[in-house]
Amino acid sequence: MNRLARSLLAFGLASAQVAATAAVVSAAPDIEDRLAALPGVRIISEGTSGTARTFVLGIEQPADHRKPRGQKFEQRFSLLHKAEAKPMVLHTSGYHLSGTVSASEPARLVDGNQISVEQRFFAPSRPSPADWDDLTIWQAANDHHRIVTAFKKIYGAKWLSTGASKGGMTSIYHRRFFPRDVDATIAYVAPNDVVNDRDVYGEFIREVGDDPSCNRRLEGVQRQVLQHRDEFVARLEAKGYTYRQFGGAHRALEVLVLDTPFTFWQYGTQDQCALVPGAGASVDDLWTFIDKTVGFDFYTDAGVAPYETYYYQAGTQLGWPEADESAVRDLLRHPGSSVPRTMVPDTIRFPRFDKRAMADIDRWVRHQGSRLLFVNGENDPWSAEPFTLGRGTRDSLSFTVPGGNHGANIARLPEADRAAATAAVLRWAGVSSAPAAALAVDEGPDSLDALRARRG
Repeated sequence: MNRLARSLLAFGLASAQVAATAAVVSAAPDIEDRLAALPGVRIISEGTSGTARTFVLGIEQPADHRKPRGQKFEQRFSLLHKAEAKPMVLHTSGYHLSGTVSASEPARLVDGNQISVEQRFFAPSRPSPADWDDLTIWQAANDHHRIVTAFKKIYGAKWLSTGASKGGMTSIYHRRFFPRDVDATIAYVAPNDVVNDRDVYGEFIREVGDDPSCNRRLEGVQRQVLQHRDEFVARLEAKGYTYRQFGGAHRALEVLVLDTPFTFWQYGTQDQCALVPGAGASVDDLWTFIDKTVGFDFYTDAGVAPYETYYYQAGTQLGWPEADESAVRDLLRHPGSSVPRTMVPDTIRFPRFDKRAMADIDRWVRHQGSRLLFVNGENDPWSAEPFTLGRGTRDSLSFTVPGGNHGANIARLPEADRAAATAAVLRWAGVSSAPAAALAVDEGPDSLDALRARRG
């Protein structure tokens, strides 16, 4: 065989190999087909986000994981799909599923896929009829475990979990019960209410910030509003708001007033102290400040109804910040109203608070936790009682954003801390470097606006 013939033969073999490879690639099932083939998974809708494909999905879950053959319900979640070989980030807000499918900070850092889960009992991911005894952190962890188990059949690279606020808490609870489901967890501004009856939050609020006079002005606002309570209630009722859940507008107003300093520091900054009305402020100025800072519409029947699931969890296992009544105790007509029971309909049975649940989580983090990253805000009231690493915690980090609020994240950390946190996330995900713009984007499911909309 001459040289030309041999060259033609080699070219023909190479072309055949390319064609065969292309045939195999084209024959590989599309991600939509792979999703549809997962047992119990339903594709609800499909779309795109940039170059990624997005899906809203439903998965059949047991209402009670102790009885897997019993009552079922469909739990919603979303998928942001880039490539099956990329890392997967399991994300949750701890609340409802967001109306948009967008990447969390860890997903942007590792340029990965993302699953975002709507938590059980947040409508429409609720059994019908609903037995509220099935709403526990153990049951929710099992929901996540079943999703991870199903999707690891498609996504075989490293898995991370993440969430902010209640979502961060939920991610830690999942790791406690199923520590090997994911390779690491990044929890943002996640409170750890181990002892629920201490005045940790009140002490924090009274002294937070660089200028104590700001907190005294906030206390002055509280007093002035209650001193003009009849005018405020008349305005609220004129707007058509209803307050059956609170037992009346006066009681709702007191809950709102007690929450004002907490919410100011949760979403605000030291610079905004200049906007706090001083002594002798007009009712109009007080109204405008309170509405912008807290929001009158949230403390209504329509405002709290979507969050009855959270308040049930807070009052039965998670714990909650005790309202500081010290500055206005003499002006209150309904002291002690700022508690989860106030926000949950009487038709839902409220069991005794389980003091063991958070203590168990805290012990696990301190003595057995591994590959955990906590990011908190220095001025965020929810960081008054944070998760703490212990002697038994392995390969874990905890950082605080100076002057940070409830929007604290890795991007807002000082340079050295930001580099250390980023390096840990990349190492845990098995990724060599982050995209250039990964930390320059303050959008996505854990943005401050999204957290404000969820109130926690």
